[in-house]
Amino acid sequence: MKHTRQTIATRVSIDDILGPLDCTLDPSNRWNGWLSPHFTLDAARELSAQTLRLAEEDGYDCVDTIHVIEGRADSQDTVHLLEGGPRRHYDEEDDTEENLAIAVRIPWQSLSRGATATIAPATQQARKAARKRKITGRGAPRAVVVHIRWQYLDEGSDTAANIVRPDDEGLYPIGGWEWTWSFASWWCACGQDSVWHETQCPCGLTRDAQPKTPLGTAGVEVGKILRAVTPEATSALVDITGLARVCAVFAGDSEIDTADDTGPFDTETLGWADEVLRMAMDNAVPEDIAASGWELVPDERSAALYRITFPAALAD
Repeated sequence: MKHTRQTIATRVSIDDILGPLDCTLDPSNRWNGWLSPHFTLDAARELSAQTLRLAEEDGYDCVDTIHVIEGRADSQDTVHLLEGGPRRHYDEEDDTEENLAIAVRIPWQSLSRGATATIAPATQQARKAARKRKITGRGAPRAVVVHIRWQYLDEGSDTAANIVRPDDEGLYPIGGWEWTWSFASWWCACGQDSVWHETQCPCGLTRDAQPKTPLGTAGVEVGKILRAVTPEATSALVDITGLARVCAVFAGDSEIDTADDTGPFDTETLGWADEVLRMAMDNAVPEDIAASGWELVPDERSAALYRITFPAALAD
């Protein structure tokens, strides 16, 4: 019986070194707990740019690099020279320190028929051929992805470089069962982090509906503070004339008692919520109010009374 992969669309990263990058992966396909992502060509291009920046900063002898070579379906065969840093081990009788390099020969017209690019040493003949290369043709775009492990190339390993062939869906498996890929996270305004493909925070906010202004973020923080005491709270009225403050809290249409001696909220809780509002007001501009999602409430005593509606929290 053929096994069908259960894949998800998500983002991955390696600490703060690589990523975050969009990908598709099977969460159960793990290597020592690490993930095995498959990338689109655009994501592979971004990964290539990131690895090459790292190699320039830290040295090619400690960084794997990804290379994307572009061509056309009707192009003539080409040879491409991919160079890394200086070779660490070289002939002591020859003090010429030549860069590490490999040659990639690509039969563009045969790729669609199952042929693949080949990797060879960067001989003088290959270097000469690479200098003469010219991408010709006007056919469909084609690309070849190459993964080079420079530290092993210097040791003469014949597995230090390979062509990354796309899977049946045209995605490129890069670093699976080799690199320490993990799920990328996103942070909610409430302070909770979630893995990228879990798009709704337990507080009720979605990943794509995060507040865009200091006041919007303050509203989420106020809701978190008040709900820690009264989980059924759904909204609050705030007055931002003078010193901003919470002046009423509601559970649906019912007002919750905010008196210090009779209600569930103590002075410290409401004072903390007020301080969050005041700090946000210090950093806000007039346009932020309209973009915050706050609703102006007509009031005889205040021209700046607003209702903050809290997102519906997920059920436990």
